[in-house]
Amino acid sequence: MKKLVLLLFLSIFGGLTAQDGISIMIDGQATELSGGVYTVVATSNLSFDVPFDVFNNTGQAHQWRVTRKKISVGAGWTDGLCWGHGTDPFGGTCFSSGQMNTNPWTTPGSVGVLFTINDGEYGKMKSSIDPEDFTSSTSHYRYYISDDGINYSDSVDLVVEFTAAIKPVKEPVSVTIVPNPASDYINITLNGAETVTMKMVDVLGNLILKETISSNKKIDVADFKSGVYIISFEGAGVKSFNRKVIIRH
Repeated sequence: MKKLVLLLFLSIFGGLTAQDGISIMIDGQATELSGGVYTVVATSNLSFDVPFDVFNNTGQAHQWRVTRKKISVGAGWTDGLCWGHGTDPFGGTCFSSGQMNTNPWTTPGSVGVLFTINDGEYGKMKSSIDPEDFTSSTSHYRYYISDDGINYSDSVDLVVEFTAAIKPVKEPVSVTIVPNPASDYINITLNGAETVTMKMVDVLGNLILKETISSNKKIDVADFKSGVYIISFEGAGVKSFNRKVIIRH
C-alpha cells in the first residue's frame, strides 16, 4: 500500500522513482519511514540531531547521494547533514548550513565523498536542526536518496515542531523609602533585585552610611543631623539610581 501511495505521488509530482529494497529508519528503531514523515518536537532552541539509517536491500551495490530539500522552514532556522557508511566511526562527511546554501542541496559527487554501500549494508544520515531562538515555528525538510542526485529512488520527510519559551519579563528594580521626611527611622524596601549596595551621603558628599540590602532594611536616623541626604543604589545587573531623603527633628 505504501509503494502504491508513493507511486501515485510520483506520477503527480515527478522526479522520483520508487525502488524496492531501500529502507529508511531512525537509528535503533524498526519503524519503516521510506516515503513517509517523521515528526520531532524540539524541547529547546538548542541544535539537535536526528539520525536516520538507510538500508540497502536492492541486491546490488550503490554509491548513494542525499538531497536535502526545504519544504517550509521557519525564519532563522539552520540545518546541517552528515552522511557516511554504517561502519564509519566518524559518522561520515558532515556539511554545515553554510555549505548547504542551495535549495535543494545534494551531497557532492566527488570521489572523496562518495562511498559504496553493498547489498545488506546501510548508510548513516544525520540531520542537525537548529531552531530560531524565541520564535515558535514548524519546519519541514525532505531527504531524497539517489545514485546521481537527480533521479530519486526514495525519500523521508522530517517535520520539526518548536514552541519557543517566552522570555521572562524582568521586574524593574525599585525601592520604597518610608517615612520621608523621617525623624526616628527610615524603612527601605527593595523590589526587582536580590541584593543591592546602598550608600547614603549628605549634601556635601560625605559618606554617612553604607549597607547591603536584600529585601528591606530599617535604618535608625535619630542621631542624624536634620537635612537632605542622597541615597544611591547599585548592584550586579542593576543600573545605579538615587533617592532623596529628608531628616527632620
